[in-house]
This record gives sequence, structure tokens and C-alpha cells, in this order.
Amino acid sequence: QVQLVESGGGMVQAGASLRLSCAASSRISYAIGWFRQAPGKEREFVAAIRWIGGSPLYANSVKGRFTISRDNAKNTVYLQMNDLKPGDTAVYYCAADRYGLGLHSRANGYDYWGQGSQVTVSS
Repeated sequence: QVQLVESGGGMVQAGASLRLSCAASSRISYAIGWFRQAPGKEREFVAAIRWIGGSPLYANSVKGRFTISRDNAKNTVYLQMNDLKPGDTAVYYCAADRYGLGLHSRANGYDYWGQGSQVTVSS
């Protein structure tokens, strides 16, 4: 079992930046993904990164604005969010994929989830 804790959310104005952190209890997983869920909407994929090797995967909606990165020494994955828009308002969750042959956006393919961190972007 992997415990995940998100932090770094908050309320900002459009155009601002935030960096979310996902601290994992261990790296006994293949990858970490970020998802978000806005009120009344389905959970959607944001980005994912392997602990070892490969290139990150991004949703088209955040490509060019968000950057996912990792610090393996700290068992932590980050999501740098720039040029935030009101449409980015959501609870952001990180999730661990126990194993896999490649990065993917399927929520059902991630096995452990954090409690979420609220990001609110005002206009």
C-alpha cells in the first residue's frame, strides 16, 4: 500500500501560479498521476510521470502551462501550474499506479489515491 499526501493548493487569481506536491510513502509503484475534479464534473486526467525513465504525459488542456516533475530522493512528485485559469478550479488528486507498461490517463489504472488539494482560481 502507498500513502499519498497532496499539498500546495490555495486560492489565486487568474494568471497566477501554484505548485502542488504529492508526497508518497514509498516508490513501490510504477508512476504517479495527477487528476482533478471540479464540482459537478467527472474526474479528469492532468499529467503523469514515471519514477524511473520515460517522458511525462500531459492532458491537452494543460500542456504548455503545467509541468510535472519528480524528486526521487524525497519520494515526491510536483505539479507546477502556471497561467492558471478559472477553469482549472478543482480538487487535485495524485494517484499511484502500481505497475504498467507505459503512462496512461485511465483513473481505473491507478491504485492508490491521496486526499486531494483544493485549487481555486478567481477571475
